[in-house]
Amino acid sequence: MVLRDRRIAGRLAVASGTRSPMQPTRPESSLPNLGGIFASVLQRVAEPHRPLLIAIAERLAAERYRGWAKEPTMSDHAPQLLACARREEEIAARVEALFPEASAIQREMFEKNPDFMEINRSVFAGRPLPEQFRIQAQGERLGAATWRALARKEESRVAREVFLACAELEQASALVLEAIV
Repeated sequence: MVLRDRRIAGRLAVASGTRSPMQPTRPESSLPNLGGIFASVLQRVAEPHRPLLIAIAERLAAERYRGWAKEPTMSDHAPQLLACARREEEIAARVEALFPEASAIQREMFEKNPDFMEINRSVFAGRPLPEQFRIQAQGERLGAATWRALARKEESRVAREVFLACAELEQASALVLEAIV
């Protein structure tokens, strides 16, 4: 109830004009430790299949971007946010194309880890848009670093090129979010 009350209070402040919709409401240090959260979730999945788990996270991020683009306060930024959503979908599609049984492997991941969706949701829940954008930008930068690390370890030239291209797409979305906030 406290989170809901805080969210309502934030919306009232924006509506009344006492706070901009992009004004931060908490210090940066109160943002979740994405690196720790991400690492603990990745550890649950066999190393060769970790890119497919990240692809799932990319599709969830695409949904978030599309939701943000629909927010009335984000109408000026909707085209950029929708471009970010397309980049997230492109990353997921490129990675999934590397695995012949991608859908089956991802389905099994969800069956063995039913809390994946809740973990993803809880990172953003109850936070104002500026914080959500900062969290997502942090996630994009973490994603770029992860794709680069995967590329360094990858033996397949094709997969290496895919992972490096994904890193560039992540960086582009981080820049968009950082420009908005």
